[in-house]
Amino acid sequence: MNMIPLPVQIHTLSMRKPHLKIRYPMVIELTDKRIETKVNNEIIKTVNNLLSQQNHTQNPNIEIMGSYEIKTNERNILSLILISYAYSGGAHGFTIIKGLTFDMTTGKLVSLKDLFKKDIPYKKELSEIIQQQIEERDMFILGGFNEIFPEQDYYIADKSLVIFFQLYQLSPYAQGFPAFPISLYSIRNIVGDDSILRRMMTFY
Repeated sequence: MNMIPLPVQIHTLSMRKPHLKIRYPMVIELTDKRIETKVNNEIIKTVNNLLSQQNHTQNPNIEIMGSYEIKTNERNILSLILISYAYSGGAHGFTIIKGLTFDMTTGKLVSLKDLFKKDIPYKKELSEIIQQQIEERDMFILGGFNEIFPEQDYYIADKSLVIFFQLYQLSPYAQGFPAFPISLYSIRNIVGDDSILRRMMTFY
């Protein structure tokens, strides 16, 4: 019987300055320190990118709060979201959510296209599933929906691939971050043979 890989250990670090409170994860105690460093550097890079997108460097008086959620931590897959909320006055603040999914056997940050077979129109197939969910949920969409973006935000949770959109990308602010869970078994025919999604569908 195959041994089930243990979850990686996560330590929460804090960044606290005037107008800035951020909690973010760090992977710790990996046997391969190169992988540990690679993953943690990517997380820190993304945290800094979010601060830049929220204009913190240009206006340090903007109130920014950051947090994270672990979505999957099993089978050598780590999938998480980083959440950045900024408030500079007005009716409400602005939030950005970034999904990061790592293959913990290599430390590679896995993009959406990496999950699927090459030369397969995965964007078209995923978009058709999302369109069906939009209709079933009777969602109001800004300007209609055609197809997901090449670098679409996503994370993995349970046995689902969750495609999500930023504020205003797809729907009005009041609808938040539209998320569309897609069962891995429903798209198994387009999942790459060496994709990390195969691990999620494997029975130990």
